[in-house]
Amino acid sequence: METYIIFKDLAIILISAKLCGLLAAKLKAPQVVGEIVAGLLIGPSVLGLVQQSELIAGMAEIGVVLLMFFAGLQTSLKDLMRTGWKALLIASAGVFVPLAGGYLLYSLYYGFAPTGSSQFFSAVFIGTILTATSVSITVASLQELGYLKSETGTTIMSAAIIDDVIGIIVLTFVIGMKDPNSKPSTVIISTALFFVAAIICGMIIYHIFKYLDKRYPHTRRIPILGFVLAFTMAYVAEKYFGIADITGAYVAGIILCSIDDSEYIARKVDISSYMLFAPVFFASIGLKTSIDDMSPSLLIFCALFVIVGLITKIIGCGLMSRILGFHTLDSLKIGVGMMTRGEVALIVAQKGLAVGMIKSSYFSAVILLILVSSVITPIFLKMLYQHKGKDVAESQTAKA
Repeated sequence: METYIIFKDLAIILISAKLCGLLAAKLKAPQVVGEIVAGLLIGPSVLGLVQQSELIAGMAEIGVVLLMFFAGLQTSLKDLMRTGWKALLIASAGVFVPLAGGYLLYSLYYGFAPTGSSQFFSAVFIGTILTATSVSITVASLQELGYLKSETGTTIMSAAIIDDVIGIIVLTFVIGMKDPNSKPSTVIISTALFFVAAIICGMIIYHIFKYLDKRYPHTRRIPILGFVLAFTMAYVAEKYFGIADITGAYVAGIILCSIDDSEYIARKVDISSYMLFAPVFFASIGLKTSIDDMSPSLLIFCALFVIVGLITKIIGCGLMSRILGFHTLDSLKIGVGMMTRGEVALIVAQKGLAVGMIKSSYFSAVILLILVSSVITPIFLKMLYQHKGKDVAESQTAKA
């Protein structure tokens, strides 16, 4: 392929992704859904204007690494420490129940497979996709209603952060198990060694960045070095530990999330990601999504996938909240607030496709889940918060 063709492809991807993203926003849907639809429209399945290439795939991989690095930078370690074990237990239940629900859905629909078989790993990975939580829609809704700083609002935020960390660990473990040469003990040891090395090296790197940040505050060299750290950790994680590169990028963001210029780095990362790499990543999902394989059977599975994805988050997070002493109504608020899905679910699905755990046709189910959860979560939250409860007093206190 002539190298100059990439310029035409990028121009088409960027303009179509932006237009479809704006249209999605007008329809009160996440912009990422519009960008994915743009990729589907311009890809081989519909118009055939752009073909997937190695260069686009490489840029998409950079995009997903930057997205996870940005997510790590936005993590608040202080919030994690403050909320403590309650948020941890809620997040753990919010990972385990959807994981089990997704596995059972796939197994009941397509048949239970022997442990270690390709179909078994597909079932497990469907569950892994459902573990992800994206609370950006929830945050916007709670802020609009005036309950973002209430007890339930704070719990949802903290549990979502921990949920992503646990989900990344689960993803790492499941992908490691897919390797036919790997053993459970080897995967556990590799994962543990990576996080031990990340903690030890992370403390050293944190102090180095803290020194540089103090000596050269708000200069471009700080975010440049941040990019270097993200790409280095992504490479080291995949190359030497057999861990997903996005795990390394996420950990790199967590290492830098507490330095003074973390927001400055995040803004620079967001600019690079928003302008080029993220649209290419989301559009590439559309390019790879196959509608040729769509059948009535797959459509039914997509519908069941959405239902299971929503219900399992409510059951897992809501039931654990009730066990921990939250009122029934507040427990339901937490469960509903945790059921939205977004970029992380797409990133997990993309990684599953890359390692051969799922087919591209299942992206349709993930996109549908993101769209449905993003639309109904604000509606359900508004209905729940119309009931008078203890959060009313908390909201009034926060506003005072």
